[in-house]
Amino acid sequence: MALFGRKNSATGTATAVREVDPALAALTGDYAIDPSHSTISFTVRHAMVTNVRGTFAEHEGSLSLDGSAPANSSATIDVSIASVDTGVADRDAHLRSADFFDADTFPRMTFRSTSVEQLDAETYRLVGDLTIKDVTKPLTIDLEFHGSATDVYGNERVGFEGSASILRSDWGLTWNAALETGGVMVSDKVKLNFDISAIKKGPEAV
Repeated sequence: MALFGRKNSATGTATAVREVDPALAALTGDYAIDPSHSTISFTVRHAMVTNVRGTFAEHEGSLSLDGSAPANSSATIDVSIASVDTGVADRDAHLRSADFFDADTFPRMTFRSTSVEQLDAETYRLVGDLTIKDVTKPLTIDLEFHGSATDVYGNERVGFEGSASILRSDWGLTWNAALETGGVMVSDKVKLNFDISAIKKGPEAV
């Protein structure tokens, strides 16, 4: 979207106004995140020397997009903690245990947006509340809009990709082990990654 100046007749000063892109405005509507074509993953430093990567295989969510006024948009994501997958069964079981997520007591991780800001033609800043276990704290995600398309089944799709870094200790995930050479087994800093494909919902039946 282009930015252009409009003169304020009362003050004589120029005010930046965001021009509405008709193509983006046409995307306005409600969308369901397609879990089979979306990935929610994380990266964390292990033993101070390498990264462990994992995904949450089961998740669902929705987007409400307002292409004319992006600030009116919103998003929700619900993740099944039991679906965590790092490729190592014993490690996954440890992550599900009370040492980390305590999946039996807190089976879901959730995100609920509270505001959306368009930074430029392709980048949006999503601010919201991330809940892990019984702790809710704010999270900011910068998302890049990858465009829209109609797939071979006639579904209207939009795509976004983004990431955010958190300190897991802020959400009560504090387990660790000291290394003999110094440092700790698991970094406090975790990078969350979002690669989202969402399908536009059809009109509600009357």
